Amino acid sequence: MDNQTKRKLRTRRTFREQIRKQTVDEFRSGKYSVKELADLYHCSKQTIYRWIHKYSPADQPKINVVEMSESADQKVKELQQKIAQLEQTIGKKQVKIDFQAKMIELAESEYNLDLKKSTTGSPSTGSEPTDA
Repeated sequence: MDNQTKRKLRTRRTFREQIRKQTVDEFRSGKYSVKELADLYHCSKQTIYRWIHKYSPADQPKINVVEMSESADQKVKELQQKIAQLEQTIGKKQVKIDFQAKMIELAESEYNLDLKKSTTGSPSTGSEPTDA
């Protein structure tokens, strides 16, 4: 036998509408993911997504199906770590600001100086207007 006759012909599977709707219900209830359903029914994930789109309730005909993947969970953890790092950095900066404020206060009382900016003075008028 040559290679052409040995090849298996791919058969097209058809599922009853009841099975399709049941599959969509299982997905919508959160019982199974799209990948799990595709493996369970021996079909592609694209087929499952088509069924979800087709058999979604009429009030949401254009529903977008989005699944949280492990990479999204990982990204959330990374962002939480970044937030913790930034909060720590802010804490350090606040301690530094408090230290500097206390040093200015001590220097003012010790040396009887006004080191803080004074806003009571009149602002500069700039150059005088010229007559043209």
